[in-house]
Amino acid sequence: MLTLRKSNDRGYADHGWLKSHHSFSFAGYHDPKHMGWGNLRVINEDRIAPGTGFGTHGHRDMEIISYVISGELAHKDSMGNVKGIPPGDVQRMSAGTGVQHSEFNHAPDATTHIFQIWIEPNVTGISPGYEQKTFAAAEKQGVLRLVASPDGAQGSVLIHADARMYSGLLDGAQTAQLALEPSRKSYVHLVRGELEVNGVRLTTGDAALLEGESLLTLARGQDAEVLVFDLQA
Repeated sequence: MLTLRKSNDRGYADHGWLKSHHSFSFAGYHDPKHMGWGNLRVINEDRIAPGTGFGTHGHRDMEIISYVISGELAHKDSMGNVKGIPPGDVQRMSAGTGVQHSEFNHAPDATTHIFQIWIEPNVTGISPGYEQKTFAAAEKQGVLRLVASPDGAQGSVLIHADARMYSGLLDGAQTAQLALEPSRKSYVHLVRGELEVNGVRLTTGDAALLEGESLLTLARGQDAEVLVFDLQA
């Protein structure tokens, strides 16, 4: 079964310096029908104004992935990491027993556009951890590139969760498929462009929630960038 969730059905918050779309209940947005999907708890599409950002704040027992679309995100945390995250990089932070961090857009005239993703871990109370890797556009063109997994397969970042995250770029006649386990859940988020997901047309910001499916087929893309999640039910 595939359920289409349109972009405009997401929660939205405008804080001036931050404009954020919430795929699932978060902060002031609460929808009992959209509390998460499997062990995927948060997908926030954030646009951070120049010279602003998130001050130091804490997390614990959550796998947090940052995926930058444009601009750059400056990251600083209590583990001693001081990093810049450009487009093409995937950052994973395992909050574990507790971590403090800040995120900032230091650019004077460019908005930082990012996806913040939270996945519930399958182990708690671990030491906090950090990992960041670059995945070039050529690695994602016409395919689904594994970028996060519980075993670090194919050079993906390692997450302490029963989940896998893929990124793909599809255009024209390109088609990508992914075998699914029907007992699990899957989530497809279209970052930009247009794309058919198992025959259903998605446009920018739309998502497809899948359960009971054995195959995912992505086709007929128009400058499409897509994120796909294989999730614990």
